[in-house]
Amino acid sequence: MTTQPNQEDSEVTNPVKRIRWATHRAKGATADSKRHSLKERLHRRMGSGEKKRDSLGKEGGPLENGDAESSDGGSEEQDSGRRVYFNIPLPEEERDEEGHAKAHYARNKIRTAKYTPLSFVPKNLWFQFHNIANVYFLFIIILGIFQIFGASNPALNAVPLIVILTVTAIKDAAEDWRRTGLDDELNNAIVHRLADFNNVNTAEDTVSLWRRIKKASSRGIQWVWNFWKNKKASKGKEKGWRERAMDEGRPSLDTRRGSILTHRSSYRGHDEDGIQMTPVPSPLPDQGPPTDALNMDGYNHSKEGEQARGSEAKIAPAPKFWGSVINPWKTTPDKARFKKDAWKNVQVGDFVRLYNDEEIPADVIVLSTSSDDGACYVETKNLDGETNLKVRSALHSTRDVKHARHCERADFVIESEGPHSNLYSYSAVIRWQQHDRKNPEAEPYEMAEPVSINNLLLRGSQIRNTEWVLGVVLFTGDETKIMINSGITPSKRAKISKDLNWNVVYNFIILFMMCLVSGIILGIFWAKPDTSHSLFEFGSYGNNNAALDGVISFWAGVILFQNLVPISLYITLEIIRTLQAFFIYSDVHMYYEKLDYPCTPKSWNISDDVGQIEYIFSDKTGTLTQNAMEFKKATVNGVPYGEAYTEAQAGMQRRQGINVEEEGARAREQIARDRVRMLKGIRNMHDNPYLRDEDLTFVAPDYIDDLAGDSGPEQKIANEQFMVALAVCHTVITERTPGDPPKIEFKAQSPDEAALVATARDVGFTLIGREDDRLIVNVLGEERKYTVLNTLEFNSSRKRMSAIVRMPNGKIVLFCKGADSMIYSRLVPGVQRELRQTTGEHLEMFAREGLRTLCIAQRELDEAEYQEWQKDYEIAANAVNNREERLEEVSDRIETDLWLLGGTAIEDRLQDGVPDAISLLGKAGIKLWVLTGDKVETAINIGFSCNLLDNEMDLIVFKIEDESLETAEAQLDKHLATFGMTGSEEELAAAQDNHEPPAPTHAIIIDGDSLKLVLDDTLKRKFLLLCKQCRSVLCCRVSPSQKAAVVQMVKSGLDCLTLAIGDGANDVAMIQEAHVGVGIAGVEGRAAVMSSDYAIGQFRFLTRLVLVHGRWSYRRLAETIANFFYKNLVWTFSLFWYQIYTNFDCQYIFDYTYIILFNLAFTSLPVILMGVLDQDVNDKVSLAVPQLYRRGIERKEWTQPKFWMYMLDGIYQSAITFFMVWLLFRPATFNTANGLGIDDLKRMGVFVATIAVVVANIYILFNTYRWDWLMGLIVVISTLLIWFWTGVYTAFTGSAQFYHAAPEVYGSLAFWAILLLTTVICLLPRFIVKSLQKIYFPRDVDIIREQVAQGKFDYLKETDAFIPPPPEKVDSVSSSEGPKSKPAAVAHTGDDDTRPIYPPSVAPTATTHNPRSQNGSNSTDYTFRRSLEAPPAHRMSLDRPRPSFDRARMSMDRVRPSFEASNDFTSAALLTRMESSQSRHSQCGQPSQPGQLGQPTHTMSRLRNAFRRPTVTREEQPDLGTHQPPVPQLPQ
Repeated sequence: MTTQPNQEDSEVTNPVKRIRWATHRAKGATADSKRHSLKERLHRRMGSGEKKRDSLGKEGGPLENGDAESSDGGSEEQDSGRRVYFNIPLPEEERDEEGHAKAHYARNKIRTAKYTPLSFVPKNLWFQFHNIANVYFLFIIILGIFQIFGASNPALNAVPLIVILTVTAIKDAAEDWRRTGLDDELNNAIVHRLADFNNVNTAEDTVSLWRRIKKASSRGIQWVWNFWKNKKASKGKEKGWRERAMDEGRPSLDTRRGSILTHRSSYRGHDEDGIQMTPVPSPLPDQGPPTDALNMDGYNHSKEGEQARGSEAKIAPAPKFWGSVINPWKTTPDKARFKKDAWKNVQVGDFVRLYNDEEIPADVIVLSTSSDDGACYVETKNLDGETNLKVRSALHSTRDVKHARHCERADFVIESEGPHSNLYSYSAVIRWQQHDRKNPEAEPYEMAEPVSINNLLLRGSQIRNTEWVLGVVLFTGDETKIMINSGITPSKRAKISKDLNWNVVYNFIILFMMCLVSGIILGIFWAKPDTSHSLFEFGSYGNNNAALDGVISFWAGVILFQNLVPISLYITLEIIRTLQAFFIYSDVHMYYEKLDYPCTPKSWNISDDVGQIEYIFSDKTGTLTQNAMEFKKATVNGVPYGEAYTEAQAGMQRRQGINVEEEGARAREQIARDRVRMLKGIRNMHDNPYLRDEDLTFVAPDYIDDLAGDSGPEQKIANEQFMVALAVCHTVITERTPGDPPKIEFKAQSPDEAALVATARDVGFTLIGREDDRLIVNVLGEERKYTVLNTLEFNSSRKRMSAIVRMPNGKIVLFCKGADSMIYSRLVPGVQRELRQTTGEHLEMFAREGLRTLCIAQRELDEAEYQEWQKDYEIAANAVNNREERLEEVSDRIETDLWLLGGTAIEDRLQDGVPDAISLLGKAGIKLWVLTGDKVETAINIGFSCNLLDNEMDLIVFKIEDESLETAEAQLDKHLATFGMTGSEEELAAAQDNHEPPAPTHAIIIDGDSLKLVLDDTLKRKFLLLCKQCRSVLCCRVSPSQKAAVVQMVKSGLDCLTLAIGDGANDVAMIQEAHVGVGIAGVEGRAAVMSSDYAIGQFRFLTRLVLVHGRWSYRRLAETIANFFYKNLVWTFSLFWYQIYTNFDCQYIFDYTYIILFNLAFTSLPVILMGVLDQDVNDKVSLAVPQLYRRGIERKEWTQPKFWMYMLDGIYQSAITFFMVWLLFRPATFNTANGLGIDDLKRMGVFVATIAVVVANIYILFNTYRWDWLMGLIVVISTLLIWFWTGVYTAFTGSAQFYHAAPEVYGSLAFWAILLLTTVICLLPRFIVKSLQKIYFPRDVDIIREQVAQGKFDYLKETDAFIPPPPEKVDSVSSSEGPKSKPAAVAHTGDDDTRPIYPPSVAPTATTHNPRSQNGSNSTDYTFRRSLEAPPAHRMSLDRPRPSFDRARMSMDRVRPSFEASNDFTSAALLTRMESSQSRHSQCGQPSQPGQLGQPTHTMSRLRNAFRRPTVTREEQPDLGTHQPPVPQLPQ
């Protein structure tokens, strides 16, 4: 039974004669989070072979000849190529001498984990003993085993090392187990693979014994884990946000609704073991079944071959014969079936069938799809970060391979290039013997078809909006492009940890000298025959051999003084960093509620690096911006429309001294009023059922008035034609949500295009859908059909796209939209001069406001001209070689002699708080570079929006046209000469020591092609030095590998710490290259988050992470390490001084338990608490005064002079500690009440040990900024522990000589006297030095702390702003008188046609004056150009107030000459120079018609100057005079 679909439901997505762009996203009913955590598991690293792509996502064409030199990836091939055979036996040349297959392919099982159950213990110990300190302490333990070296308890010595190794191993195991779990989940994911089929390429592969053992051990461990987990799960509860955030995987933010018609009935029973899949098309949302659909079991099924996209046969010429790989006369057993199997079992040469929303398990060549035209749509955000869908096509010769039985009959060979990293190129060829389908006796002949990247599905991408895809596997596992690009996740170590190695080496040297002194002196002493030892000693360990005794004493000294290189320091740092990570994770101010995501540290050992960042490298789209485009303004027929207040405009006003808070509030209030008025006007004119009030972004009530005819018929027609152009010139696909009326959303190849079509919908020109090759558009309530004859796609060289449309009245019109420079160069010469000039000025103003601008133009074609061009187009479209170039040439020929309609302005909204965050980071001395794949103009606009650029800067725009190193070097030399530099090694060495931010006078903008040249080893140094002199650097059109190369250049060249932040898979390379990588959990997948060291929800959280937690961590850790070395030196040298009086025989003055407990209990907690909780100033003050961060950039908290100062302080205090006690004991005898003396070795040790503990803990308190009850309590408890331990331990006879030492020593008055006196003498120098420094040489933080104490920062307690204002701003705001404090710019009272774009002579402040300006007062030639045309004879008596337009004019900064030097920046002067430069005729090629759109008539000039009526009151229509223009008719 068939059903006739409604006309409204004919949503046929077939824009004919164009490369398809897949943008429709309908989620299958059974596609519920299939493997979200799996695709995010891969730590990707993009290779160096990125091909330059189009800015709207279009990919490059095939490499026809497989030219590896055309891409960097070609150089990374792992082998020369491969041949994969299907149903053809391997020929002899593919076998070795023993008859085995020569080719061996990588398994599809991947492992990102470091360890296996069998390798964990040996491999982990191997890694841990790469730490030299662990080797050292192992050596000490081995020494202690031998009694000859005097260690009293070797087993006790081993405890600290065993604990450290165990704790570290547990941490490593936990991290790796998570990776292993994700690997297993991915490797065991389900794919439908052709079973019972002879894959000749891998049939002879065998599993080795070692692999069997590994598999068995892994399964055993996995079974135990699953058993324990299931047992625990029965008692468990649902995870909270804290637990979820710490998970590696997290489902992508997916706001797509489920499709209401995605039943896959043909395989509804696919839970069975084996099924033979039947291809079934998937109707799009709100689309009824086709007329020939079959009804089975209540579900409609289309007959094979009829697809939702419709057929192109209506227009296309007779198709070329492509042949077929199927041998129709071959006899097969028909046993093969598609069965569910694990990804890890997929092999090269397998047939696989993929379904909608499934992830692709390997690199697969598409044989056929559910669409007749062989198209399928894929989402590649896990590979390149792009969220728009891309089209892939099946090979023509394999499109009839649809069933398992077809796979058995398909005989072919694929000759492929080897695996390489380039995601955007692939070259192969498929060869087969073509059989005559009618005559089995006919001799078959060989045929071949090229295979390109457009026929290849890459592992990691996902099938979208395609019912099924059948393909063959070419690359598996580590040979897939995504795995080649992933690389190895680098192991990052904090800079302090690296510097610490040198300090440990210094301590080793000191230890060596101490032991050497011990050995030499002891050896000399035992060699003397006239000392008492010869009479009273029974011999030495060395049998009285002086040299041997010295050697023994040397190694005994190593054990005695081992704490000089404390193993406890390393475990202390691990504890501190772990707790710091926990506090970062727990910071609610970095919690992003929208995604339920806190700041999540992934690497816990580099928190101190975050406090030393000098350069931040940021992606743009999705990182600085929301990647959500909003249509804000337009200019139509010379009339500007739209109200908006952008961040860039606020930035310009801020630089002029205007109070942007008040101005912004006024602007937003006025925009809200206009919005209400516009919605009312729309409803009055046409009750648009598809308009959702909350979706409206184009606020222009006067546009609606003019559309209703208030400004005359000419402007009305112009506005209508403009919106028709937006509604039909695109490649958008509609998606409708059922309702009354249905909600229509648009899925486009770029967000810009969707915004244009959505705006047309909002004002009444609604794209309803597609019906075959026609677009159905609801124009103000009337449904019209526009036939799209051709779509000429956008690419990076064309910078435009066109649609050739047959209008409802039968006329053929070409609509073209693109970059203003491209459109202006193709306009009809000699006409529309005034319109072009005005539109150019409007576009320039829009661009200065940070908006992305496009021009809209059209051209009417006669039938004969079109048919002649169509023939050439068909030839180009069917070309095998150079297809893209030929299409571009043919397209260029018809896109000339255009008539200008107007322009659009779209805002890519910044994330909340981005301009303030960047400004704050800049004040902290951090330099921000933007590395983006977007075009130059877009990057410049965003640079203005987020305060990276201002109009006071000279823009150095690098664009090397001839791709010559000599040209690039000449440009570098020229720009370096501006700064008086030559690019020498000496200048680079000086730059490494100079951490001052450059003056805000210059900025660099460079594209990817030029960047490739300047990153050459011969030019890299000069480019780096030039960038060092510029406040901002914007790298545009760069590949992921180029991003990493730029980071590496700065990291190694300037010897500074770097941070990279991004949100997409294309940012992984730079995130891994930088010292610190930050991933934003955005809409482009979680690849960046998975590869990062820290994950945050929004860019603004970076300020708190860096300026608060980073600065705290660095300062705390630097102070902790210095204090740790100090306290251990006090302890160790106290032992050393005692050796003077024992002839350095390495006798212990302390009881051995003191040595163990000194670092474990007596002094450990205060220094840990300092490293975790100490604060010089609180978080709000840290953000209010970001300049405090500069000490981290200059690395002044941890320096070698500071290390040696603490070391000397420790030596001094150890000497006072020991010798004060020695002076006490030397002249006196000490008897207690019972007559027993306390002047023995162990009791003297109680004196020295107690004093050393008290002094060390108070010293740590001295160096702590934050004295609160917790710090005081911990210091007191830690100090009292030595009294407690001594009292308890000496109460038992097991303490031997130490028995009753506590009451005897602590009961002596001399002990308390010497304790007090020694403590004062030890700490007095430090107290004096700190006092003098803070009084006479205060640091910034000392001054700020004093101001905090004075109450100057009390206002911070009352603000909840994420970025609190600095005190000077609060003072200025409180003392100002609001808007009256700044004079407004004086408006020009003359004619609008003769007034400049802004009046430079009345700029509000001197900040807009630019002494570097090179061509007159405002660096433009507006006045000159305006004088070429006489002003209009008539002028409207009443202008409309145009708040946004006037605001932009009054706040416009001086134009920089360097802007106009860039072909990518919108400039009215530039557009004037480019007018009609690409058109074929010097005069108008169109017949002159009265009143034709764009004709520079006298009346039109008057209309163009009647801009807007008041926004509050409605006046009568302006008098147009007696002469009324002819009314052009809009095609119906």
